[in-house]
Amino acid sequence: MRALIACFLLHSSIISVLAQLTLPSPPWLPPENSTGAIPSNNSYPNSHWSTLIGELLYFYEAQRSGELPSTNRVSWRNGSALDDGREDRVDLTGGYYDAGDFSKQTFPLSFTLMSICWGATDFGRGYDLANQTVYLDDMLRWGLDWLMKAHVEESRLYVLVDNKDIGNTYWGGDRSIPTPRPIYDINNSNPGTDVAAQASAAFAACSNLYAHRAFDNSTFSTPASLRDQTYADTLLTRAQQLYSFALNSSGGRKVYQKSVPEAASAYSSSGFGDELAIAALFLSWGTNDPAMFHAAEDYYTRYKLSESNRVFNWDSKVPGLAVLFSQIAQSRPETGRNLEQWKASAEQYFDDIVNKKGQSFRTDGGLVFWSGDSDHASLNPALNAAMLMHRYAPMATSEEKKKSYLSFSKSQLDYALGKNPMSIAYIVGINPNSPSNPHHAMASGGNDIGTIDTFPNQTARILYGALVGGPDVRDRFFDIRSDWPQTEVALDYNAPLLTLSSMHVISGTNDPFYTSLEAGAYAKVKPSGFPCDAAFKEGCEGPTLTKEGRIAMAVVLTVVCLIIAGLSAWWIRLLVRNARQNK
Repeated sequence: MRALIACFLLHSSIISVLAQLTLPSPPWLPPENSTGAIPSNNSYPNSHWSTLIGELLYFYEAQRSGELPSTNRVSWRNGSALDDGREDRVDLTGGYYDAGDFSKQTFPLSFTLMSICWGATDFGRGYDLANQTVYLDDMLRWGLDWLMKAHVEESRLYVLVDNKDIGNTYWGGDRSIPTPRPIYDINNSNPGTDVAAQASAAFAACSNLYAHRAFDNSTFSTPASLRDQTYADTLLTRAQQLYSFALNSSGGRKVYQKSVPEAASAYSSSGFGDELAIAALFLSWGTNDPAMFHAAEDYYTRYKLSESNRVFNWDSKVPGLAVLFSQIAQSRPETGRNLEQWKASAEQYFDDIVNKKGQSFRTDGGLVFWSGDSDHASLNPALNAAMLMHRYAPMATSEEKKKSYLSFSKSQLDYALGKNPMSIAYIVGINPNSPSNPHHAMASGGNDIGTIDTFPNQTARILYGALVGGPDVRDRFFDIRSDWPQTEVALDYNAPLLTLSSMHVISGTNDPFYTSLEAGAYAKVKPSGFPCDAAFKEGCEGPTLTKEGRIAMAVVLTVVCLIIAGLSAWWIRLLVRNARQNK
């Protein structure tokens, strides 16, 4: 049986290589960051948005693990982690390093692939216009092919290739990664419903992209031009196997860190109902099966997902569900149903954000912020919300709502691209005002975690296209290498920005905001002191309330002062009266 599975995996890999789009020669390379300060001539497609897509995809190439191909564009990256899985007699080489260190994480990788494939299905023409579809194809296959490697049996999936030093103390290059690297899997007796379902959703969403299964063409663009039916069929089979594994394992349904406690340190899951729902939805679209759509509705109700409708990210897919329900019900009524119900659900969530009535608030600079979810990477929840709103806007029930969703989406994207109190474009290498010290071991050029901020003083390599975590709740960004909540990068951070960029390539000729930033603008306003986040608690001293909170506090203090003044006056009058009576 194992031999047959190995043969199938090898066959799938060969198919992938043969069908892959041919990479150009010479390759596309990111331009100098100074070009991001030069406005374009507003031609169509816009050159800056096209470049941004290219740089965002280039970042993933800098995250590659395994034996690098001859087409590798990142000159400072080397073949690495070439023994991953060997001690367990499984090949887990390849794939992507998750963030600034060298671990490989199936849960966030699957979410990333799902998000990008979903975006490239709805707004794929943007990749085509930007001449980046070939690199999109290359990026997706590098992740999907590794995910197929990790899915070694129908009911077995490797979910983590960890750093040998579990404390993440290794800070150095890719040639000296400590080995052997521990690996962890879920299986029939020790399952992980969430991660299996999320991998299923990734395979299903990407199968839809490669099969060119577009949603309503009157509302959305066409998928990116990378049609490959054989690859799509392979991905769909994997999706169905993993979905069945998620539902039917003998160990029951549980979050994966209960089977793999080591996963809890970085990507602990809060539940599995949302992963089951989104996997069922992408499968319903891929197979034209109403029963899968109905199953997704059942999960939504059974697991009370409406009660956890906060942010869209690697852990929580709930805000995206109503959008995807609506897309399917509108595009294919024979598969989906309850269109008005799901549109109402989506709009209630979006309206609460836009009208500042929900669980989020705005920083003084205008960034939407969810306490708890935004503290460790403030831009990611905001950009995911912007991406969902822009995607949903054409389906809105009124023109007013459509305009408000597009306006909000633009405000969050503009914030990330420089329209913020720091005048910083939060993507490395895109503008002279971009971050220069991302929390990334290989790019830093350092070799000692103890001197992470001082050696080297200047980051050795530009990590083009990497979106950093973002500012703190006070809109301050310090660009400190060790400040991982603000400066670390990750696979899932870039995903919504890719979709938003492809939307903007399609929609118009206006430049992204960062082209209007003055040279050295960030240097003029860079804050002193320390950030307020998990890495620098000392920076949290002083006021941390929002503008609205500070106004409310001022009102309360004023009322209290008036009461105290009144009581004092009364007390003085009483003392004077008593003194006169005693005479």
